[in-house]
Parts: sequence; structure tokens; C-alpha cells
Amino acid sequence: MTTPLRKSDDAIDAYQTVGSLNSGPVATSAPATLTPAEVREHIDGIAAFLGGSANVIMQLALKPVGYGVMESDVHTGSVMLVPAKRLRTTLTYIAVALMGDEGDRAAYRAAVNGAHRTVHTKPTSPVKYNAFDPKLQLWVASCMYWGLDDLYQRLRGPMTPELAEAFYQHCARFGTTLQMRQEMWPATRDEFYVYWEENLATRTIDDPTREYFNALTDLRMISKPLQRVFGPFHRFVTTALLPPHLRAEMGMTWTPRQERRFVFVLRALAAVWSKLPTVIRLFPYNFYLADMRLRRRFGRPLI
Repeated sequence: MTTPLRKSDDAIDAYQTVGSLNSGPVATSAPATLTPAEVREHIDGIAAFLGGSANVIMQLALKPVGYGVMESDVHTGSVMLVPAKRLRTTLTYIAVALMGDEGDRAAYRAAVNGAHRTVHTKPTSPVKYNAFDPKLQLWVASCMYWGLDDLYQRLRGPMTPELAEAFYQHCARFGTTLQMRQEMWPATRDEFYVYWEENLATRTIDDPTREYFNALTDLRMISKPLQRVFGPFHRFVTTALLPPHLRAEMGMTWTPRQERRFVFVLRALAAVWSKLPTVIRLFPYNFYLADMRLRRRFGRPLI
């Protein structure tokens, strides 16, 4: 197994077509490990805007994660109440995990831990959860990696096996930046996709989480005029990037015609994106990493 099992033939063809437009580093060999500086060449900031909501749905489809977020009393971090701040904290976490040094990771871990202290099972909760549970963090980290890998292939084409493995190993930092232990991360990329498929198949979406996800997908947290402008496209992209299993759980439909439209959008994006300098392709991750470091330097809250 060398590619995600859920990819359809149409999607694989799209990777080959869209990825061929990129003149990036996919054909080069990779070191056994990647440093935070080296991994920058393989990060596309546009993935944050395209895949963010689909990835949240994947993460929260594990019910303890979903109810932990929906029932959280940390209202200053709610995407439905303060979307701009939630976007900043989420993308900062990704940036710190991928590109931060050990000091950055320790500082952000402490900040996130502070916010997570009250995120645990409530008396009326239908499931048990605790934000410090490393098993839940493993699933969230897995969704983050899967999303990056999926969109990388859609935009650039497949990595070489050596690069794909090195990038996968580096992405363990999505979990180890918090409480997930390194040994919990599947040992190889192939083993990861076995874990992924087995666990994805067990994820279900109940009515309360479906309503939450629909609100997120339709951008109900922003003003009505902006919802009308951006909401339909956001729902289109979110539907496109969900694994078919979760798409069905959401009651969403996806036709061959929609797939062709989405491939056209990615082809257009890839044609432009591949020609941009790294500093632009990294946005907004590099921006949020720099912002975090400034906040840390001047003693301002990190989240």
C-alpha cells in the first residue's frame, strides 16, 4: 500500500494530471528525516483554506473529540463564536508542529494545555472524553497528516517513496507536540494507512454533530452577506475533500460532474501555486509562526 486506500480512480487521475503541472521537488530524493527548515518546501498554505473544514469534520467524527469541542466551556476558542481567533490558534498549532523549534513547541504545548484543562466529560455528556487523552490526540494528528498528504498529492502529484516516508515521520509532531507518545504513531506510512482505513470505517456522525458540521460547512459563523458569497464554494470544496464514508454520513452527494469541476479548480490552482516562491506558498503558516514567536517574545497570550 503506497497511496491512501480511499482514493477513487478519478482522484488518482486528478493527482497525476494536476501534479504534473508542478515543477516542485517531488522528483528529488529525500533525507531519512526532515528538519523543520527542510519541511517548508513541502507545505502548501493553500491547503489550510481548502481542507480546513473537511479536516475538522474528520477529527470530530470521533465522538469523544466531537463532543469535547461542542461542549467545551472555553468559549474564547469556539469557531462559531470567534472564528478569526480559532483560525489563528489552529493554524498556529500546525505551523508550530511542522516548522517550530523545540522552544516553540514547548511554549505552545503549555498554552494549549492551559486551554484544555477544563475540556473533559460533563455530567450530561453522551460520551466520555478528556482533551489530554493521547488516543484522541492520535486520531486528530492522523487527520491532520491525512489531509496534508491528500492535498499535496492533489496539487503536486505523489511524493517519491523516500520523501513520503520522511514527511510522514515528521508529521508525528502533530501528536507529540501535545501528549501523544512517539511510539503510538504507526511505525511506517504503510502501517498508518492500515490504521487510517480501519478507524475511518468506524466513524459515524449523529444528529447534533451533523448540525454542527453543517453550520461550519455553510460558514454560519460569519455575516450573512459573506455566507452568501463564500458559503456555496466552501460547501463544494468541503464535500469534495471528505472521504466518501464521511460524505455519506453527512448526507452529502458527489457526482462525476462535480468531481470534474473540482479537478478543474485544482488544476488552475496548481498551475499558479507551483510557480510561487516558497515564502508565499507557505502563507499563512509562516505568518502565524512568526506571530506566535512575537507574542512569546513580548509575553502576550499565545492562544
